[in-house]
Amino acid sequence: MCIDERGPLSARTHQGQDLVAVHPGDGRPAGRARQEVDDGRCASEGYVFGALPPVTGEVLIATHPARTISSDVAFLDQVEAWVPAAVERVSAVRDNLTVHTADDVLLFSVAHPRGESVFQSHDAASLNLIEPWWKTLKSLALKGRRFEMWAEVEAAVHAATAYWNAHRHPFVRGRRRRHRMPRALGIANLPRIALL
Repeated sequence: MCIDERGPLSARTHQGQDLVAVHPGDGRPAGRARQEVDDGRCASEGYVFGALPPVTGEVLIATHPARTISSDVAFLDQVEAWVPAAVERVSAVRDNLTVHTADDVLLFSVAHPRGESVFQSHDAASLNLIEPWWKTLKSLALKGRRFEMWAEVEAAVHAATAYWNAHRHPFVRGRRRRHRMPRALGIANLPRIALL
């Protein structure tokens, strides 16, 4: 199980890839993509906590207004309830944030002995597979949209996660394999001709 948090996410305009009007044949250049001006002053922001078992690809998320010890313990409690009771051992890959090793989190681990935390080293963030999944969430929920309040961001994130869980697949590191055409034989693969 890969567990991490993303944030702070704020209610603001997130850049997207708007379509640009192209005028072929009349000599005019393509139009520029335009976006509303955002002054960046947003009073509402928060964090998204996520858990991803890579084998199933299903994701559990929770939003909190701050990244605190109590919000971390609350999310671990949700993860504990989310994991089926038939699973005997849960290994959670986490980063070395000081919140993750606080006394309350350690007491939670003692109270729930089937779970263990495996902390990754500082230079190995890519080993936690939820890190690349945040990019997918950003693409599904935030890209090209403007939010005025944190509640709108929360709704978009929950809707995007519901969409992901409906269309999930095992999450693997790197790019997904695509169907490729077989490669044509090149000069190196031709049979050698013996010179007489």
